[in-house]
Amino acid sequence: MIDFVRLESKIIKSKINKVETIIKLENAVIRQQKNTILKDVSLEIKEGEFVYLIGKVGSGKTSLLKTLYAELPLVYGKGEVASYQLSKIKKSQIAYLRRKCGIVFQDFKLLTDRNVYANLEFVLKATGWRDRKAIKERINEVLDKVELPDKRDKFPHQLSGGEQQRIVLARALLNAPPIILADEPTGNIDPETSYRLVELLKDICDSGKTVVIATHQYDLIKRFPGRVFRCENGTLQEDFLFVENLTKMNVVIDEATEDIVIDVSNSSTTIPRQQLATEQEVIPLEDKNTEIFVPTELVPEEVQEIVAMTEKTEIVKSPTMPTEEITINTEEKKLTPQVEESKKKDDNGPDIIGFELI
Repeated sequence: MIDFVRLESKIIKSKINKVETIIKLENAVIRQQKNTILKDVSLEIKEGEFVYLIGKVGSGKTSLLKTLYAELPLVYGKGEVASYQLSKIKKSQIAYLRRKCGIVFQDFKLLTDRNVYANLEFVLKATGWRDRKAIKERINEVLDKVELPDKRDKFPHQLSGGEQQRIVLARALLNAPPIILADEPTGNIDPETSYRLVELLKDICDSGKTVVIATHQYDLIKRFPGRVFRCENGTLQEDFLFVENLTKMNVVIDEATEDIVIDVSNSSTTIPRQQLATEQEVIPLEDKNTEIFVPTELVPEEVQEIVAMTEKTEIVKSPTMPTEEITINTEEKKLTPQVEESKKKDDNGPDIIGFELI
């Protein structure tokens, strides 16, 4: 005789344990206008996964995220996000896809002419909420989630950068999306606050959401591990050994200052975490035939290059620091190079998508 109770229990457990793919790309070509940014992109992300996109500025991180929420069309290859086919999606369906994707921008994109409550209320009303009591309850829920229940009456200019970014995260959570896409979410906030923000994202992921973070701040990955995909040379590859390689490089976080310390060949170089750049910089010496290339992305191959090219040179301060003088002990000379800083944003930056949810 069939034990229907046990059979039903097995079926329920099977459904619970089955993890579905929520983001999938096959041989996709990521394009910005007529320019190919990434080609032959294939990846599969399941529900509840915590994923990082890494790579230098302009390598395609933002373009990839824009493709996932259909700001950039997918013309070549296949793509599926939350059951929507990216290559076949209709314009009328894009708003519904974006309700499945909570989007966190680096530059906040809060409405400056209204307070926090009104910012969040605007999104809910734009997505069909009409019951004022339900709206109030939902806003209170997300503000509690990001630990800012007392900021509902504040205007954006009255909040710190970290508080603004947490309000942006609260906005992304309003419609309980299964996916959170965060584009350099810690780029404009201090180190301590960035750790707390990513910790919140990790907690959200642990509750069953899928979280994808584009970042170049590798210390976050060491502290909050996840799958790592690298955008490089027009391709996207999963970096299975990323955290292990960081460990081999003896990259540690100074708990007192929260700076990154690189131990190479028994000598240490300290780089403030918030000062990390993402491009190689050239420090010109008085001898025009000699240049030191200082890679600011912390990957093992580039660290070896530092050792090779600075064998007789000691870099006292990182060129990414806003310092008046950089001391380089080559024939005991002091130089003051003018290092031109240029923060080039990945692509042209997203439009205000947070409110295009109707």
